[in-house]
Amino acid sequence: MSGTPEGPVHPEPPETRAAESALTERHPPYGAEPRVGCSPSELRDYRAAFRVAQLAMAVIDQDGVVVTANDSFGTLVGAAPESLREQAAADLVDLASDGRTWHAYREVLRGRRSRFRCTRRLKHADGRSLWAEVTVAPVPDSRRVLLSITDISDRRELQARLRHLQMHDPVTRLPNRALFFERLSAALESSTQDAADRASAAAVAGTASAVAVAGAVDTVGPGGTISSSYESYGYGRTGRIGLCYLDLDGFKAVNDTLGHRVGDRLLAAVASRLTECADSDGYTRSGGHLVARLGGDEFAIVVEESTGTEQLADLARSVLNALQRPFDLGGQRLSVSASIGVVERSGSGTTATALMQDADTTLYWAKADGKARWTLFDPERNAHRMTRQALSSTLRPAVERGEFALEYQPLVDLADGAVRGVEALVRWNHPQFGVLPPNRFVGIAEEDGSIVELGRWVLNTACRQARQWQKDHPRERPIFVSVNVAVRQVWDSDLVADVAGILAETGLAPHLLQLELTESAVMGSAGRPLQALQALSDMGVRIAIDDFGTGYSNLAYLSRLPVSVLKLDGSFVRGFQDEEHANPADELIVEALVQLAHRLGLTVTAECVETSGQASRLRRIGCDTGQGWLYSRAVTPDRIAELIGAEPLPA
Repeated sequence: MSGTPEGPVHPEPPETRAAESALTERHPPYGAEPRVGCSPSELRDYRAAFRVAQLAMAVIDQDGVVVTANDSFGTLVGAAPESLREQAAADLVDLASDGRTWHAYREVLRGRRSRFRCTRRLKHADGRSLWAEVTVAPVPDSRRVLLSITDISDRRELQARLRHLQMHDPVTRLPNRALFFERLSAALESSTQDAADRASAAAVAGTASAVAVAGAVDTVGPGGTISSSYESYGYGRTGRIGLCYLDLDGFKAVNDTLGHRVGDRLLAAVASRLTECADSDGYTRSGGHLVARLGGDEFAIVVEESTGTEQLADLARSVLNALQRPFDLGGQRLSVSASIGVVERSGSGTTATALMQDADTTLYWAKADGKARWTLFDPERNAHRMTRQALSSTLRPAVERGEFALEYQPLVDLADGAVRGVEALVRWNHPQFGVLPPNRFVGIAEEDGSIVELGRWVLNTACRQARQWQKDHPRERPIFVSVNVAVRQVWDSDLVADVAGILAETGLAPHLLQLELTESAVMGSAGRPLQALQALSDMGVRIAIDDFGTGYSNLAYLSRLPVSVLKLDGSFVRGFQDEEHANPADELIVEALVQLAHRLGLTVTAECVETSGQASRLRRIGCDTGQGWLYSRAVTPDRIAELIGAEPLPA
């Protein structure tokens, strides 16, 4: 049974009581003594109305004892009204079952509270249960109290039905998102409270043990263990919680091709199989696992008091196996798969929002890894994701704050060891994560579009620096600068106009600028990208294909694209590293590519040159320039200035 007291805790102001008394002077309550001046006939009318009223009522004294009760009250409790006199009213309607209700009831009896109302589940004399609203209020100008009982079973039943409709999905009959979060939050709160209770019980047990040792008090139970509730507390509980968050793969195609009616039937069938999997996995102290539809084709299974990740993994596997079996929907056989994100952890200190966020992230991983699989939440992988998110949110402002800097790696002529050019490599001096190389943020910049602004800054800075070197060393052969360009820069900005403007502003000759695009970005270029590359080439800017040999390697395109340079991917050069056990095929492939490039009028640069042996073999097969740690790592502009006009680097 449950009760919720209503009404103010403190007595109402005198003027309120006076108003109420004035009202009752004209309309005395049932069972109350009429005010002086009532005729005997009026007195009989009042008592008769009280006796035959459909509302169950009883007048009780300040000690809580029944003075008189009407017939409806006697029918409710299954006794003659006369036999109820001098019985405790609280026992008849269960007002002493909880401390809060009992206290509020006693306050009304003592005249310290004007009204009290609570809800009780009572047993009717005919055996049925009913929900009753119990109201206790003082009788004006009397020391007695009127207790009335209203049957609200129909109202409660309607409320329950409306809540069920509100909290359940009409298609699958499963709990919906609202009920899911309500149950999940309750489970997590329970786990947190259990953890606090265990800690408190452990502290009490430790104190009792210390007292027993210090004072030789016999508080040690059989087997030499402390006799406390802590030993038996939490039997069958783990304090952990698990969540399988799943999404059907390709469900939209079912709706689009077969219609929403078939899609709804499929969802209902999926819900049935999920419920079977949850039921077969076992029960907890709160019953079976909660299966809910969160919306669309998303479902969730909550495992309270989980025993570890293995239990959740077994459940996820059983769900995948169950969903892989074809569905027969009115003679139409459909096959679906699902991606599942699995999270399992201690419930204490965890919020529903945090748990769902991690489950959603893990579901995304499962889909990204190929779908039709389950993936377990990985804190390290999530930390990487959070770092990536932090970088993404601060990337654009970082350009404005000047947090980026350029370093330059020499491009060396393999024939004589002279520095012919440099590749500009951007670094991010992040205030939190330190110096970040391009592979940590360029991909993010391409995704969110900030690569356009960042690329424009890199291009401007590199051209300005190349021109400065030229001014500082007027008698030396000027070196070119090579700048990486993302394909999104070609699509989302007027790259040709940007390059032309920067060259005009800095005074750098076009042939001293080289733009590098990856093979996958260049190959298959058509329309605007191809037009942009052609315009840049016509301007005198050199176009280089970076990482050649790792992408499409469509050689037919080389004759049609305005390309000047091929940069061989480092994987080819690494094959030259072991000179004692060299693979002839590697050298043969590189030699063929170099010869092909030369026949097409292209120069070739080899990346990742780390040993003199590699440099010798590349020189022997005719490669033009080399780039790698053999010559120099990426260094500051001052260091490049020292290399201009200096002794040739080892070749």
